[in-house]
Amino acid sequence: MTNRLLGRKQFVLDVLHPGKANVSKADLREKLAKMYDVKDLNCVFVFGMRTQFGGGKSSGFGLIYDNVEVAKKFEPKYRLVRNGLAEAVQKSRKQIKERKNRSKPLRGVKKSGKK
Repeated sequence: MTNRLLGRKQFVLDVLHPGKANVSKADLREKLAKMYDVKDLNCVFVFGMRTQFGGGKSSGFGLIYDNVEVAKKFEPKYRLVRNGLAEAVQKSRKQIKERKNRSKPLRGVKKSGKK
């Protein structure tokens, strides 16, 4: 299906792969780029792949954007990171833990300052 508002083609992807456990997303991206005559491989996004019980068949979603700028505008950050179009923000483990603990509710009369 063509989505002109978001500047992309979007579709459900059904892949048959008998004898294989699964197919890599990189292989699927290359195959889709060849099928739809996409110049830039960064415009093709494949996600949500689920293998059917028993194997041999997988299904997921695919998006092919008109250009990279539109993809960067509408795709979520985590998918851009997975495709190599954005850099993941590296936070230190200590910062993450301190933030988590600060967000917890304070218990007890002395700690919370209430009377």
